[in-house]
Amino acid sequence: MQQRATPRAATAAICLALIVLAAGCSGSGKGPTGPPSGPLLPSSATALPRMDPATFQALLIELRGKPVVVNIWASWCGPCRQEGPELAAVSNAHQGQVQFVGVDIEDQVGQARTFIEQYGWTYPSVFDSTGAIRDSLGLIGQPDTLVFDAAGRRSFVSSGPITRQVLEVAISKALQPGASSTTSPTGY
Repeated sequence: MQQRATPRAATAAICLALIVLAAGCSGSGKGPTGPPSGPLLPSSATALPRMDPATFQALLIELRGKPVVVNIWASWCGPCRQEGPELAAVSNAHQGQVQFVGVDIEDQVGQARTFIEQYGWTYPSVFDSTGAIRDSLGLIGQPDTLVFDAAGRRSFVSSGPITRQVLEVAISKALQPGASSTTSPTGY
C-alpha cells in the first residue's frame, strides 16, 4: 500500500528544500565572487591562479608603491612568442624595481606553463580563461603591454609585440619621481 504525504509534511519538505537552496545560493564570501585572503600576487611564475577582473584590480592596488608592467598574452599567440624573450630580459633587468605580471588569456594552463618555462619568465602570471581581464582594461586582442607608475596611474599602453627598447623607455618614465599618466587618468 502506498502512503500519501500529508499536506503538512509536503509543505515542510518544500520549505526545507527552499531553505537549503537559499543557503547554497547566499554565498559565503569565498570562491570566485568573494575576495581572497592574503596576498594576491602569485608566489611562482607558473602558479597561474584563475582571476576575474575585480580580483585583478585588487592585485594592481596591492602592488602600488612601485611601477607595474602588465602583459596580456597566450601560449598560442605568435606575436606573444615574438616578445617572450624581450619580456624576460627586461623583467630580469628591473627585478626588485618594477613588478611584472602576466595575464594568460583564453589558453590551457599546461601549455601556458610550458610557454613560461620556455621563455624563462621569472615573474608571475594569472590565468583568465575568457579574456575578461583584458576586456576590462579596454583592450582587444593580444599581446598588450601596460605600464603603471608607482601611484597606480596608467602611463603606457602598447598593442602588439613589444620590443625591449620601447618597454625600457616606458619603464624609465614610470620610474621618474612624479611620473604622470599619459594615457588614462583613472589608472587602476
